[in-house]
Amino acid sequence: MSDSTLQHIHMQVMWNRLISVVEEQALALIRTAFSTSVREAGDLSAGVFDRQGRMLAQAVTGTPGHVNSMADAVPHFIRDIGQGNIHEGDVYITNDPWKGTGHLHDFTVVTPSFLEGELIGYFASTAHVVDVGGRGFGPDGREVYEEGLCVPIMKFADRGTVNRDLVNILHNNVRESDKVVGDLYALAASNDTGHRRLLDMMREFELRDLEGIGGFILERSLAATLARIAELPRGRYANSMTLDGYDRDVTLAVALEIGPDGLLADFEGTSAASGMGINVPLTYTKAYACYGLKCVIAPEVPNNSASLAPFAVRAPAGCILNAQRPSPVAVRHVLGHFVPDLVLGALHRFLPDRIPAEGSGALWNLHVSARPIDPQAGLPAAEILMFNSGGTGARPSLDGLSATAFPSGVHAMSAEATEQTGPIVVWRKELREHSSGAGQYRGGLGQVMELGPREGYAFRFNAMFDRIANPARGRAGGGSGAPGRVSLSDGTLLRGKGTQHVPPGQHLILELPGGGGFGDPARRDRQALACDLRNGYLDEAALRRDYGVEPAELPALPRC
Repeated sequence: MSDSTLQHIHMQVMWNRLISVVEEQALALIRTAFSTSVREAGDLSAGVFDRQGRMLAQAVTGTPGHVNSMADAVPHFIRDIGQGNIHEGDVYITNDPWKGTGHLHDFTVVTPSFLEGELIGYFASTAHVVDVGGRGFGPDGREVYEEGLCVPIMKFADRGTVNRDLVNILHNNVRESDKVVGDLYALAASNDTGHRRLLDMMREFELRDLEGIGGFILERSLAATLARIAELPRGRYANSMTLDGYDRDVTLAVALEIGPDGLLADFEGTSAASGMGINVPLTYTKAYACYGLKCVIAPEVPNNSASLAPFAVRAPAGCILNAQRPSPVAVRHVLGHFVPDLVLGALHRFLPDRIPAEGSGALWNLHVSARPIDPQAGLPAAEILMFNSGGTGARPSLDGLSATAFPSGVHAMSAEATEQTGPIVVWRKELREHSSGAGQYRGGLGQVMELGPREGYAFRFNAMFDRIANPARGRAGGGSGAPGRVSLSDGTLLRGKGTQHVPPGQHLILELPGGGGFGDPARRDRQALACDLRNGYLDEAALRRDYGVEPAELPALPRC
């Protein structure tokens, strides 16, 4: 075996070790976090960066919106803090939507890493906290100033000493101060875990810096990604999508321009920014556009600054996908989560056998503010955050996934964990019948949730839902998924976005949308249809209507 081959293997071993370092960093955050969105859902990111602020490795645990926007955030920290003001023992923090990950509820914490007094790189992590004050987590703000407290890039700790003034400000401006401040300490602790594991690795491999392994990672990732793009046909491919918006439909549009040196996603033609908090800063749009493109074009190339570099994003300033300060952006995830399906629709123009149908897209996040009916009863108030998912789109050779988050990848929160966070009861949580789009491969099913306050409490909730007026579309002849629905237990319909109340004696019912189908429904396998019928995914009427099949035509199956 040649020396060059041995060196290559040595570098690959260190690369894999670096990934294990950041994965342990992420797990440390999960284990120490106070918020259920981090502990239960994995709504976070973690990564290691070189001295220039280039992301070398990310944890598998986490969301694309956090990871990819965090890749752009770290250079902001380096510039704003200043090279001469970076010291061992420092910890930096921000939740600035335009320099972080898109809205005030995400805090990004960056920690410089030193080896024997020399700066070798940075660790960064991001987590969604339950509250940042203001109106709370919802779309009703008309400026970012209404949406909560903004912490500019600053020091959370200076040479090991925590900024007590910042902690005091946070304690006095957020509703769940113990959880929020606890999460900030958890973020800092996770970075420290990554730092300590990195030093162990460097001493084991006798490294003085990350320049050698960093160069190896970035050079090969860039070359591999460019090679995949070079295999694509040159040209311009467009797609558009209509979504619910806040009080009127909005249009998202994209054109992909494929050239020899990369790919540009141009969002010209997208609707103008909204007056309500559904707008998306460009950093978040870029994060999910790159994710959608990379999933199809270069899925096997590890995610880092170099593998993201060939994907460029452009959007008109002031459009809803490039909102300018001080636009309200609290629920930027709602439209941002549709960006992957948007770019996938453009890729479908020339890769028809690799692109799934549209799915439910955005998480149906539910933020509940529970308050005692009798203020003198001595019962505590509570803020409760739940993440819920509809169905994904069918794939060219497989059914869609039911009640599964794509593209965010977060876990659903269990009913048991949710009920432990505050005075709420989840009365029902089940797959939603008849919600999948018909096709040779059907879309994933949504789910039905019914919930209400415990005795002695009332609650209001911030709705941030979509695909109620505009369901997920099928591909290649597949049918659309079922649209979502929000109602009270007495049948009263509620809005898909905005703060609303659940009256005493009523329950809130969420019917989440299903994914679109793929291919002609007439070509669906009869055994698969028999399983769908037996499992209650559809009934005999839907079997006849959507597939043109009589129940008697299906084979008898002992088990599905």
